[in-house]
Amino acid sequence: MTIGIIGAGNIGQAVAKRLASAGIPASIANNRGPSSLSSIVQGLGAGITAADAKVAAKADVVFLAVPWQAYADAVAGLAPWGGRIVIDAMNAGFVGPEGYRPFDLGGRASSQVVADRLTGARVVKAFNTLPAAALASDPHANGGKRVLFLSGDDAPAKQEVAQLIDRLGFVAIDLGDFEMGRRLQQFPGGPLAGINVVQFP
Repeated sequence: MTIGIIGAGNIGQAVAKRLASAGIPASIANNRGPSSLSSIVQGLGAGITAADAKVAAKADVVFLAVPWQAYADAVAGLAPWGGRIVIDAMNAGFVGPEGYRPFDLGGRASSQVVADRLTGARVVKAFNTLPAAALASDPHANGGKRVLFLSGDDAPAKQEVAQLIDRLGFVAIDLGDFEMGRRLQQFPGGPLAGINVVQFP
């Protein structure tokens, strides 16, 4: 399995650090090119390399971790997706006068909007509920393991993502389809978003 990360902000870097800690190589990309990531990559761990977005998007599993308002530009020209898994780690919100507010998606799940744009991709919502600092830290906490929630309409893709979550040391909890993910997992608004849950044996 090859892994690419599109987005080198807090969440993209947190994912890269966890992959490196688990000994899983990955490429990471932003919209400014690999040379702009040289100093960042040095702090992410062994096996993480800077790449062009078109290279990162060719991986078997692609993390999409850019600001919601930038995702359409970030994925422009990256098709065809050819059945590859895209992990939507984004949250469809913006900072306004009243704090963090959701974009108006007409009641649709944000990951469904992403899946409709990424024709041929197998989209799974995951890695979006924990703050970046918690996501980057050791998933083993106080004798238990941190939980990562996932949702989506493609059961086999969710199973593969759950296996990756397990390899990273987290516990995967499948919430169901995109609509259920919207109700529980989508940030802001979902009751599970931003909650640092630890499962004990």
